[in-house]
Amino acid sequence: MAQADLLVTLLVKIAVIASMASISLRWNFAKRMFLREQRTIRQRLELSALFGIVFAGGTLVRVVLGYRAAEVGLEGAFVSGLVGGYVTGSVAGAVIALPAFLSPGFEWATLPLLVGVGALGGLLRAFSPGPEEVWRFSPLFPFTLWSWTRARAANSQAAFQLLLLTGCLSIEFVRTSLAHAFEERGWLFAPYAKDADLNPFTVALAYCATVICVGLTLKVWNNTRNEWKLEEQRRLLIEARLLNLTSQINPHFLFNTLNSVASLIRIDQEQARQTVFRLSTIMRRLLRKHDAFSPLRDELAFIDDYLQIERVRFGDKLRIEKDVDPATLHTLIPSMILQPIVENSIKHGIGPKVGGGTIRLRSGLRGGRLQIEVEDDGVGIAEDAMLHVFQKGIGFSNVHERLSVLFENDFHLTIEHREGGGVRVRVQIPKIEDPDIPGAPAFDPAKTG
Repeated sequence: MAQADLLVTLLVKIAVIASMASISLRWNFAKRMFLREQRTIRQRLELSALFGIVFAGGTLVRVVLGYRAAEVGLEGAFVSGLVGGYVTGSVAGAVIALPAFLSPGFEWATLPLLVGVGALGGLLRAFSPGPEEVWRFSPLFPFTLWSWTRARAANSQAAFQLLLLTGCLSIEFVRTSLAHAFEERGWLFAPYAKDADLNPFTVALAYCATVICVGLTLKVWNNTRNEWKLEEQRRLLIEARLLNLTSQINPHFLFNTLNSVASLIRIDQEQARQTVFRLSTIMRRLLRKHDAFSPLRDELAFIDDYLQIERVRFGDKLRIEKDVDPATLHTLIPSMILQPIVENSIKHGIGPKVGGGTIRLRSGLRGGRLQIEVEDDGVGIAEDAMLHVFQKGIGFSNVHERLSVLFENDFHLTIEHREGGGVRVRVQIPKIEDPDIPGAPAFDPAKTG
């Protein structure tokens, strides 16, 4: 009967530590801690507090309720040292041991044992051939040993994995030996009594359970780490793509603007100076801006500066009208998303038209989403060119690609012929509020003149 009880206890113990490993990942700062291999002293103490509090819960349940299967302090201290190093393992071991140390039974030997086990985990971590080797330790160690034997893998990685396996078996041996030596005084907890009627196979399973608990905890954490790494890589990839797309816009815009400045210098030097000043304001904003999103008010201010420069070149041929809903000024839109659209309207719509034309900017909220329209009454786009407008050129293809990166399929970008001539471009994206609304400067829709 004792053997059956121990087997059930060991199975429940494995399930308990797997649950605790999952619980420890629920804190936000755990993500930052698990993704780092090098940590400051403060970060090590924070990590040890996380491990200590989580695994101490099992010790507390065992002490208060007498539920032996909840006791995972030994494995918790050891794995804390393996992941966090000496400091994390020692401090976590001390925290885990506190419920037993302060219990009515005064299991005082638990405190030095778990502190030492945590330090041992940190010592083994220091012998790791690489930062990822600790995470490769598997709860399916019999299969790992068999693969080493068949491959005759006498390398540093295999030796380290064997060292971890030996460490797991050693800490269980020390715990059981000390607990049985001081069993009458109750100074230390053991999973089974010294005089229990157990066969050698059942005792071996108790040692195997310790190895499985350590390996399973590392496996749960490592799987989540890998998911976080993929998420981080995906974020970095998106940022790289956005940076690349933005870099396509800036030289294109700068080239056209400098042409306007060059022509002005020969005609009106004072106006050229003002244009250069506006250009420097635009470039300063571009160099300073690295965010993927900007408030609509800032993007409209940017467009104002750009249109002031373009009006120097076109004069009265370029007219601007705006119908901006004040409720949309604080919403966030992708940075530099409007300038390529306005530039295309001027270059391909207003520029070729005799007598010039008008560009109209509108914004509003439609069904909880932000909608922005840029239309012109220029010469329009030929039907055959309309079919490939997102594939050719820098402007529209760039805008479409950036919207795809940021919103995937949750956006609409349409280009259509306008009745009476010209083109209407409509952008519809989710409404994103600007968190800095209280300090937002006022925007004057009547500006640009």
